[in-house]
Amino acid sequence: MRTSLTAAPPTSQPAGPQVGGRLAALGRFCHRHRRWVLGLWAVVLLLGVLIGGRVFDSSVSTTSAGGSESAAGTAAVAAADPARGTVTAVVDGAPVSDPAVKAAVTAATAEIGALPGVTSVSDPYGTGGALTSTDGNAGLVSVRMADGSTDAQLKAVTAELAAIGAPGTHVTVGGDLVIQQEVKDQTERDTRFGEIVTLPLTLLVMVLVFGGFAAASLPVIGAVASVGGALLAMFGFSRLMDIDTSVLPIATVLGLGLSIDYALLMVNRFREERGHGAAIAAAVERTAATAGRTVAFSGLTVAVALSGLFVFTSPVFRAVAVAGVSVVVIAVAAALTLIPALLGFVGHRVRTPSGPVSDEGFFARTVRRVQRRAVPVVLICVALLMAAGAPFLSSDWRSSGAGVLPTSSAGRQVAETIEQRFPQLAPAPVTVVVEGGQAAAQQYADQVVSKLPGVTGVRAVTPVSPELSTVEVLVAGDPQGSGAKAVVGELRDQRGGLTTYVTGDAASVVDFQHEIATRGPWALGLVAVGTLVLLFLMTGSVVMPVKALLMNVLSLGASLGALTLVFQHGYFSGLLGFTPNGGLETFIPVLVFAFAFGLSMDYEVFLLARIKELRDEGYSCARSVELGLQRSGRIITSAGLLMVIVFAGFAAGQMLMVKEMGVALAVAVAVDATLVRCLLVPAAMTLFGEFNWWAPAPLRRLHRRIGLTEHVALPPIPAAVLPVQRPSVELEPVEREPAGVSG
Repeated sequence: MRTSLTAAPPTSQPAGPQVGGRLAALGRFCHRHRRWVLGLWAVVLLLGVLIGGRVFDSSVSTTSAGGSESAAGTAAVAAADPARGTVTAVVDGAPVSDPAVKAAVTAATAEIGALPGVTSVSDPYGTGGALTSTDGNAGLVSVRMADGSTDAQLKAVTAELAAIGAPGTHVTVGGDLVIQQEVKDQTERDTRFGEIVTLPLTLLVMVLVFGGFAAASLPVIGAVASVGGALLAMFGFSRLMDIDTSVLPIATVLGLGLSIDYALLMVNRFREERGHGAAIAAAVERTAATAGRTVAFSGLTVAVALSGLFVFTSPVFRAVAVAGVSVVVIAVAAALTLIPALLGFVGHRVRTPSGPVSDEGFFARTVRRVQRRAVPVVLICVALLMAAGAPFLSSDWRSSGAGVLPTSSAGRQVAETIEQRFPQLAPAPVTVVVEGGQAAAQQYADQVVSKLPGVTGVRAVTPVSPELSTVEVLVAGDPQGSGAKAVVGELRDQRGGLTTYVTGDAASVVDFQHEIATRGPWALGLVAVGTLVLLFLMTGSVVMPVKALLMNVLSLGASLGALTLVFQHGYFSGLLGFTPNGGLETFIPVLVFAFAFGLSMDYEVFLLARIKELRDEGYSCARSVELGLQRSGRIITSAGLLMVIVFAGFAAGQMLMVKEMGVALAVAVAVDATLVRCLLVPAAMTLFGEFNWWAPAPLRRLHRRIGLTEHVALPPIPAAVLPVQRPSVELEPVEREPAGVSG
């Protein structure tokens, strides 16, 4: 096309023949009853803000491996010693032996001991120096809170500890209860920060994509409504099951990204249909029938990818699966109902192409270049992706504890101070919970534990109750390294005839890795089979689904490789504002796999839907790929850019787990939307040619009966509906291949 058209807006347009199908009917209904639909979503958003936001308060901050020995041992200790937890203050800056310091600390201890909810208070002066630092210039005040103590009582104790006024000292308050609260507070702040930063940026990008504010605002409105609905859904699930705090930002970022992607796809198709001359109502209907099918199918594939997490027993995986699937459902519902309703209000303000979109452009030229050099393009892309994923093969998984918090966190500062200056109080690398009295536990420690290879000593044998004791085991080297993990295995093999539970950070990592090794293949198989079946139902091919799986694995490997380089080896740690701890958080790689795999399939469906639609119209394989990428490439790269912005906004947060997920998913989407979809997929489909669409005869017959084809037979737009066009320059004809031509 050499120039644009000027369209005169019609005054009254007949609706034309209706499009068949349930999604088209849903689009018609939401357009006709748009006020009711908009009102319903406004109520969902309001409830999400007022009620759903409270999900952060009811979340829990534990990531133990569900059903594992380490989790069972921790639960046994908690049942025998049902304290809520501890609050610990570090009084630093002056000698503990200073009389003025002693007077101030003992006076504060007496006052705190009388507060409601407090079961005991310990200070350096009644413990024989156990709560005094190795240099003698810092002391600890440790307060045990009763089971059932309230948050208000916890805040009162924290305030009293912070107010200890010993001369020449400063006080930092931490402890496990403070860390738990800080994790919740920081996660909520990071989530809000991600939303506040990303939404304006996505709006700006979409203004550039659509060339107007009306069209650009619709995906943002849909994303905001979806997040409100997602928070409300997660709050409801938190009443039925424990929702880990780390799940909330992960689910929120998925909801934002998918909502923007799906709304972008819907609005773009609406503009195309308007460019073909459809009235607003007809364009909404046709958009719901075509792009709506793609959205529904894409949501189904993402949900299948997340459903693999149900195979695991750990609460964090199950919580992510429940939250993720519910978020996907809400994002799809918003795209299929809210967006058609909003288009009914502002569709006339959406800048519309003045004619059919040209099939000649950057992506079409790129595909033709790739098709001429298909073999080297495939080889180079595969080599690059494999090289990018190679660092993950040497990844190390760790439990960060207080290290997930930023260095400015008081809870983290207290934990690091205890580890460095109170080594006698630092958590033991391995703890054995023994069912038996202190005497039996001491005998076990002397005769079995202390003689194991890799054990450097037994620090303490502590009775928890008359029937339960703990043995704190010290190991050589890294507390979560291979040596410590080997000690965990030895302790589980040598129980001395007692009932024991091996716990601690090293044991927790071992249990997580065991769960992933044993249940991971089943989860992977479930996701692979579900994806293969869905893509077969969409394409009718057995080649395309297998090819899509292989490409997604390559893309996923690049993401995990980048995750390892950044968070284990410390590349760009200064830029991202964190201190690397030498490994990846135990459950993050599994979540990255589920989310990145789902998002990769999201873009695969976007592209294959258009290619299949063109193929069904009779275009050759090569031409279908060329036109399919030309018509969807801009929307895929735009959606990818918006996704990267969303994930980068969350990567800028302070929580280490949120940062890891943000970086990994940003890399996954960037690689998938550019290198994979724009180069590797066209090159591979060119090499396979007509074999792309091959399936055995029985499966072809099955697909004809039950296939979920993406192609919808749209009735022609009546001439009376088309706007009067006044071309200023003659148009070049657009060539179209006849049906049945092979490429």
